[in-house]
Amino acid sequence: MAAPCPEDPSLERHFKGHRDAVTCVDFSLNTKQLASGSMDSCLMIWHMKPQSRAYRFAGHKDAVTCVNFSPSGHLLASGSRDKTVRIWIPNVKGESTVFRAHTATVRSVHFCSDGQSFVTASDDKTVKVWSTHRQKFLFSLSQHINWVRCARFSPDGRLIVSASDDKTVKLWDKTSRECVHSYCEHGGFVTYVDFHPSGTCIAAAGMDNTVKVWDVRTHRLLQHYQLHSAAVNALSFHPSGNYLLTASSDSTLKILDLMEGRLLYTLHGHQGPATTVAFSRTGEYFASGGSDEQVMVWKSNFDVVDYGEVTKVHRPPATLATSSRNLTVSILEQRLTLTEDKLKQCLENQQLIMQRTTP
Repeated sequence: MAAPCPEDPSLERHFKGHRDAVTCVDFSLNTKQLASGSMDSCLMIWHMKPQSRAYRFAGHKDAVTCVNFSPSGHLLASGSRDKTVRIWIPNVKGESTVFRAHTATVRSVHFCSDGQSFVTASDDKTVKVWSTHRQKFLFSLSQHINWVRCARFSPDGRLIVSASDDKTVKLWDKTSRECVHSYCEHGGFVTYVDFHPSGTCIAAAGMDNTVKVWDVRTHRLLQHYQLHSAAVNALSFHPSGNYLLTASSDSTLKILDLMEGRLLYTLHGHQGPATTVAFSRTGEYFASGGSDEQVMVWKSNFDVVDYGEVTKVHRPPATLATSSRNLTVSILEQRLTLTEDKLKQCLENQQLIMQRTTP
């Protein structure tokens, strides 16, 4: 068997400690800690430094469904089937504060980029926004007509996106609390949604095995991937915005190249459904969890830019080239950081080419 190419993602570590399916993972800002939640009602904090002992946090009375580190990394939020949200201090003591307002399972929790507030999604069909430091519930967004599985803030904190079993993705204005748009193109429950790092697009995963990318300004569907053979359970954008990582019940992880609109890698590691994925804040690593109770940490390798500079550098725009023989899109400069409209421009060019090749 040929030796793996050094640019391929590689499995770095795997953590064992959960006693039931892993439901969620998230890296701290400095990538020194990785949090995971599980159906075993526990939260684990793993240390990326070898030989460091993990912390096990017990407090939730039922399955932990979601975890998210605050932007500073000083706090960790979790949601549970016990209908509560907890904010933990991620140290050896594992102290936590309980937030109550939902009347059913909390499926998703996500901090705003300023850390002042966080948003949750629940089986009670609502999205709720909370104040972190005043430790109080602020308001609800209530237009979904079925369970809400995921809600995320936009990078600038002005918008919220939510995904629901009512087969819609809704975009909300945080200030006016109005639903700005509903995306209804999914053929099944929508399991996960997130903003592109530029804030101009969203990607949503569905039980219909698809991943869809929309422009939040024009509300146009930009990309549609049907690469998994079972439900897509989670996704995560690389901080550069060039790649999208997905986890599926078909037991695989997939890495998509958004600039070329194609599949880059299929990764096999989990036995049974892969339930969750998350890139580290720099993109150098990503983590995955599965129903096999395992948490895996992978080194990305595929984007060999200087990760520390990934959000600062602005290189010249990419040039799209078309080959007259097969009209495939190729990017002359792949290792680049997105500016606001670059992704949109590339995706629209790709769509035009696809339309020309369709008889």
